[in-house]
Amino acid sequence: MTPHAPHAPYADPAAGAAVKAADRAHVFHSWSAQGLIDPLAVAGAEGSYFWDYDGNRYLDFTSGLVYTNIGYQHPTVIAAIQEQAGKLATFAPAFAIEARSEAARLIAERTPGDLDKIFFTNGGAEAVENAIRMARLHTGRTKVLSAYRSYHGATSTAINLTGDPRRWPSDNGSAGVVRFWAPFLYRSPFYAETEAEECARALQHLQDTLAFEGPSTIAAIILETIPGTAGIMTPPPGYLAGVREICDRYGIVFVLDEVMAGFGRTGAWFAADHFDVVPDLLTFAKGVNSGYVPLGGVAISAEIAATFETRPYPGGLTYSGHPLACAAAVATIGVMEDEKVVENAARIGETILGPGLRELAERHPSVGEVRGLGAFWALELVRDRETREPLVPYNASGEANAPMAAFGAAAKKQGLWPFINMNRTHAVPACNVTEAEAKEGLAALDIALAVADEHTV
Repeated sequence: MTPHAPHAPYADPAAGAAVKAADRAHVFHSWSAQGLIDPLAVAGAEGSYFWDYDGNRYLDFTSGLVYTNIGYQHPTVIAAIQEQAGKLATFAPAFAIEARSEAARLIAERTPGDLDKIFFTNGGAEAVENAIRMARLHTGRTKVLSAYRSYHGATSTAINLTGDPRRWPSDNGSAGVVRFWAPFLYRSPFYAETEAEECARALQHLQDTLAFEGPSTIAAIILETIPGTAGIMTPPPGYLAGVREICDRYGIVFVLDEVMAGFGRTGAWFAADHFDVVPDLLTFAKGVNSGYVPLGGVAISAEIAATFETRPYPGGLTYSGHPLACAAAVATIGVMEDEKVVENAARIGETILGPGLRELAERHPSVGEVRGLGAFWALELVRDRETREPLVPYNASGEANAPMAAFGAAAKKQGLWPFINMNRTHAVPACNVTEAEAKEGLAALDIALAVADEHTV
């Protein structure tokens, strides 16, 4: 691999400096202390790569924010957006238009079970907001259960449902939200030693939580089918089926958040397909159109849809089912079918990423665990494999986060842009990543992990 290989025939540092100056003067960035960040000025992107104005090229092992499932600038999707813009660039959501109808049909064909009605939003957080609203109205109850290791979005209800520390500064509207521990064998809160024990004890913990909260007060249980930013912890066999049974027993709406895990990311159209489980509501966004135009939504079961057959649903968005976004979704789903992107993610995960990451773990003492499937993997980095002490403390910042910062800098030096959250790095490339690109990423991780190893005991 040749780090910093120029993708374009020439660099333009002056243009990059102008872009950077305007950004620093006027753009207010999310999740950031504005004066402490140094955003990279990006000149362009294609496929699995992007590059800056100095000609440095990076293999994107983040897929943007885990959404460019077909990579950057796919010509088929770009052409579809252009064609739709020339035909009907925008139209109000109360009308039936071809792009919106076709996108809904294609999505409904791929969702599990009878999730055949699609409510379109502009992104994942709005999808969660509306799914919870639907559940509360359908049941007439208010409480919602969510897991501590989770992320559901940054809008009001979604951030209160989120388990990670990004919730803390805005956790002032969480009445009706109750959190519980979902299964995670590597850091089991249940002292389990096997997946079977973890599953049984996690389900009992959930049952106990319901008992003390009052099952008749619970509108919904929401879970990421496979948690994303929180660590890509694949649930043990039987867990999601157990949650489904509990929900059925008490008339609770089961919501699966597939904003990150959906549309091929795990090597299936939806992660729920791996577990043969059908939720009542399923939220999606990101990979539905590879993020080319903002789009999200809720796939709704027949029973919940029937609640609003003659009773108006009190929710909507000006840009719900925007024609450009829906045209991008139609084209993206077509590309994923024609180019067998879902199958590629499954194959790359099974033959390249999974084996390659496990081989790295054998040689690097900083890797405590490898987990994932498809194009959706996490490395848990630790100071001590025996005690499983994380490489950096929970929610570390500044000097406390120095080991992970050093790891990230080393990866970028090798031409790899890593996804880093707390003491983890995630390997989440485009779902159509090639074998050569996946191996290139593994080679860069190998070098960067040597830097993480320096902080082990």
